[in-house]
Amino acid sequence: MDISLLIFEYLDNLKNIKRYSGNTIKAYREDLVSFTNFCRIHNREEISKISEKFIKSFLAELNEHNLDKISISRKLSSLRGLFKFAYLNGFTNFNPLTNISNPKYIRKLPGVVPTEIILKVYTIAEESEDDHALVKIIFELLYGCALRVSELCRLKLEDLDIDRKTLHIWGKGNKIRYVPVGDKSLQIIHEYLLTRDLKNKDPLLITEKGIQIYPRLVHRLINKYLSKVSDLKKKSPHILRHSAATHMLDNGADLRAVKEILGHENLSTTQIYTHVSIERLKKTYKKAHPKS
Repeated sequence: MDISLLIFEYLDNLKNIKRYSGNTIKAYREDLVSFTNFCRIHNREEISKISEKFIKSFLAELNEHNLDKISISRKLSSLRGLFKFAYLNGFTNFNPLTNISNPKYIRKLPGVVPTEIILKVYTIAEESEDDHALVKIIFELLYGCALRVSELCRLKLEDLDIDRKTLHIWGKGNKIRYVPVGDKSLQIIHEYLLTRDLKNKDPLLITEKGIQIYPRLVHRLINKYLSKVSDLKKKSPHILRHSAATHMLDNGADLRAVKEILGHENLSTTQIYTHVSIERLKKTYKKAHPKS
């Protein structure tokens, strides 16, 4: 089988069988296209010609182009999925990635926004010409419910259960989870709903002109308002999710409970936040303890 046809079959499986999101499939496609080009240049488009040694030569070229180790690991992950799919479906009788491990790298700890910074954002938003009700609910749900941007943008009014204080979330791979909504978050939500005339099937978050919010708008608003109150280098929406997880663990939350709230598939993904909390404790200790 030709590598391009295999990739088409694999991505079709991710989309229609595993129900992966459009953004995830796009990321897989981009990673696999670079490998397809490498195969074409070296006349290895037939998957039976792709060996472990050939995969390693692809990785060596990525290194020569100074691609960072995190990006190389991501491409390797995409290739592993591809060849596991090929092997399980009988397109090949050999998986060339069985003995290839990910490059080791030091994972950067995510930044954390203090709670008081978010409260400052609310004050600034109310004094601005922007739709402050929308700005506040975007910040509140990203931080208060630890949502991904894609999850935030997909919310409908019917996903909010005020009586049970929960949000019904469509996560990665269309996996469903329920996230608790605190009383303070419900207050922000209530203030926002008073400014909108929404029906049950409507998107929960819309602009004053009735347009459903979208990732680029969310990124722009988060960057704009965090820039006014913080000197953090990275001011993306995801930092609010990082902050929520870290603050929960700082205050004694169970790691597995945080995993469920975040919608992580593996506990190891959530464990990075324990390292964040430890680093924060070390800094506090050095600043405050007389024996530090």
